[in-house]
Amino acid sequence: MRPISKQFLRENLLGLSLTLIGVLCLTLSGLLYLNHRGFANFAFANGQGLDGPGITALENLNKAYERIAQTITPAIVSIQSTQELRVNQSPFSGDPLFRQFFGNMFPQFQVPQREVEHALGSGVVVSSQGYILTNNHVVQNATSIEVELHDKRKFRAKIIGRDPDTDLALLKISATDLPTAPLGNSSELHVGDMVMAFGNPFGLDYTMTSGIVSALGRSGYAIEGPQNLVNFIQTDAPINPGNSGGALVNVQGQVVGINTAIVSGNAGPGGQGGFIGIGFAIPINVAKHVMADLIKTGKVERGYLGVTIGDMTPAYAKAFGVPSGTKGALVQNVEPDGPAAKAGVKNGDIIHSLNGKPIQGAGGLTQAITSLNPGQAVTLGILRDGKPMNIQVTLGERPSNLGVLAHVSKPPSKGTLRGITVQNLTPDIRQQLGLSDNVTGVVVTNVDPNSPAGMMGALSPGDVIVSINRQPVHNVQDFNRLAAQATGETLLRLTHEGEGMYVVIQPGSDSGQ
Repeated sequence: MRPISKQFLRENLLGLSLTLIGVLCLTLSGLLYLNHRGFANFAFANGQGLDGPGITALENLNKAYERIAQTITPAIVSIQSTQELRVNQSPFSGDPLFRQFFGNMFPQFQVPQREVEHALGSGVVVSSQGYILTNNHVVQNATSIEVELHDKRKFRAKIIGRDPDTDLALLKISATDLPTAPLGNSSELHVGDMVMAFGNPFGLDYTMTSGIVSALGRSGYAIEGPQNLVNFIQTDAPINPGNSGGALVNVQGQVVGINTAIVSGNAGPGGQGGFIGIGFAIPINVAKHVMADLIKTGKVERGYLGVTIGDMTPAYAKAFGVPSGTKGALVQNVEPDGPAAKAGVKNGDIIHSLNGKPIQGAGGLTQAITSLNPGQAVTLGILRDGKPMNIQVTLGERPSNLGVLAHVSKPPSKGTLRGITVQNLTPDIRQQLGLSDNVTGVVVTNVDPNSPAGMMGALSPGDVIVSINRQPVHNVQDFNRLAAQATGETLLRLTHEGEGMYVVIQPGSDSGQ
């Protein structure tokens, strides 16, 4: 056989190329045919789902969730509040060249300008006649409020009343025959109970999430109103911005709380704080009392004992001769001619129960008393000189301008000393703490664990603050004035367990301003 010459290849290149292309096309056609025949035999997998007692239990749980959602969701509303702000602003403030050269050199030319702010929240229809319960902070300072129902109807709402001390507000819309959410009994909740949160997080209407009751009786976490009158329900059911005013619901489909606050991260849309597993709700029993008073009179009336109280500590227990684990509220001072004084309550009494229910501390007693009505008779279980006894007290009406305790400041919310609650150093407290007559100042009654002083462990209840930044503190007024000025490192002079000492409080990672 003769070898193929280069001339032959050159003369027959086109023919050889076409022949090669034809062979490739035949090969691909064969492959496609075979693949087509294979796909003709393909079928998606079929099969029965799992069954058995465990699966049946989960199916029943699904159906229970669905029933609760169908019951509660129609009673959840979306609330948009609008607030108009008036700010003084130069008519040239929008001109960057003007701002660059002149800044704010001409304040006399500033004129009032209107700015509009919007807030989104949730609410719960509690009456078919149009009453809606929500958070006070959702509608506070609002110039207009719009409510959108589950059926997409929209109404203007008016405020029947607000209670900043519990962060609750009651609205009314001109509608009737509305679906309502049944109210439960928050005192029947237990840690570990399953609960569901309903609301409109980040504007995502009618969202339902689930979790459990993580803790009860939460207070002192900078989430209370000015008078610290609520012991919150803590839950891990996801709550996010926009859920405020929504419902926390038990497995019976009853509202047991009103969602109000979270410990947040920065995971939300637009940089809003997101849920990290810790949310708080106002117990519905507190809300019932508030709603009834707001409907009746437009304001909330609360019971009043007329005592200064503090938490029991091991030091107090030792001083008053009771076991170190004793729970309750120590009576620091009895208001002359007040309800407690008239009933025979004395300084140094330890209140450990109210109407037969245990009292864990001063906050629990305050919340329990303020949830009752003036004129109501209660039974205090007390320890006096280590001996148990009961005292009947007819409650008075709590003054509207009263702090958490009589003669006690509310803790500063800003500055280095934020979160520190103090009260005047009375003769009775001086005697109880074993202080000499030459010790002056204010006594610490509570320290927020999230405050700069709390995170440093620098202060304890019973410490006496003698001076702030070398300025003497004689009373609560002095403390409030000097605390307002303390924004950086702050030097405190203390009397701790009878000994004088200095402590420097660092402002922390955020200034609290």
